[in-house]
Amino acid sequence: MTAVATAPAPSASFRPKKRLGFNTRVSFNDDTGPAHGLWEGIELFKAAERLGYQSGWAYQRHFDHYLSSPLPFFAAAGQHTSHIMLGSAVIPMRYQDPILLAEAAGTTDLLIGGRLELAISTGSNAAFDAVFGTVETDARTEAKRRQARFLSAISGEVLHTVAKPGQAVVEGSQLRVTPHSPTLRSRIRQGSASLGSAIQAAELGIGLIAGTVQHDHAEGESFGSYQARCIEAFRAIWRKQRTSEPPPVAVAASVLVGTTPELREKYVAYDLERRTQGIAASRPKGALEPNSRTNQPPGSQISPVFHGTPDQVIEAVLSDPGLAAADEIVLFLPPAFGLAENIHLLTDLAGTVAPSLGWLPDW
Repeated sequence: MTAVATAPAPSASFRPKKRLGFNTRVSFNDDTGPAHGLWEGIELFKAAERLGYQSGWAYQRHFDHYLSSPLPFFAAAGQHTSHIMLGSAVIPMRYQDPILLAEAAGTTDLLIGGRLELAISTGSNAAFDAVFGTVETDARTEAKRRQARFLSAISGEVLHTVAKPGQAVVEGSQLRVTPHSPTLRSRIRQGSASLGSAIQAAELGIGLIAGTVQHDHAEGESFGSYQARCIEAFRAIWRKQRTSEPPPVAVAASVLVGTTPELREKYVAYDLERRTQGIAASRPKGALEPNSRTNQPPGSQISPVFHGTPDQVIEAVLSDPGLAAADEIVLFLPPAFGLAENIHLLTDLAGTVAPSLGWLPDW
């Protein structure tokens, strides 16, 4: 659906957005190739930092025209930036070796000065079992097992104690992941698409980032209302089980500010494409063709596109329950948009809508 102005002022529960981020696919097309797409991705992070954005996120997607290995990319992007946080949203744990991921994450975090944020998911997608191998249990159970192992590893816990000689180190040696980044675990988030995953994040003591697709909502419940309910559950469980306040919650959202008639027309077209094609919308040239036009699981719903004039977008964002409940908005950038289009989009939003949300640039 198209989100338009429905309320003249923010609700009393609206939380000022102290942080603003963006989420990019780091895509490439058949004409210019992957190296060009990767370097454009770095340029986008550099531009966002100059604009004052506090975080930049990149999505992981295997076997397609998108970023498949985020951590080497963040290690490179971190050498071209100085303070913007670099995050992956999301890494599906079903297809990760938890120890190797912990090693790579610790190395990357130390290289970029403690600016890594990782959002991981335990969704039940088993589309690539033919490549990565099958498991004895179901995909979600296996993903949760690997997630627990990963969290232990990055926490510096002992993973194995050598019990007998002849194993390259002396008997009794304790094996932990190295290099260890001592604060990295505090920057791990659960990528959430449901109430269950939001509660799971609180129970594990990790942060929360809500995405642009959700499932298990009540019949007739709007995307924003369900999102707000998930966020409230996360905070309630966290406070019940811990003595500290929950960490800031981030929400990914498609917010396109039309500062010219031409841009408004372009964003209307994107909104239509997203509503008719779902998560398959805005694919770069050469990307894999989805198995259906919507490519969306039954019972799921996709987030609205907030677009229109700056005033219309401000009012729509202020009145959305999910965005009101969040501490940080992460702007979902259309995958097929080029570097110049994305920088223009980030610039327009920072200059028009963001100040009305309580945001101050990170300069």
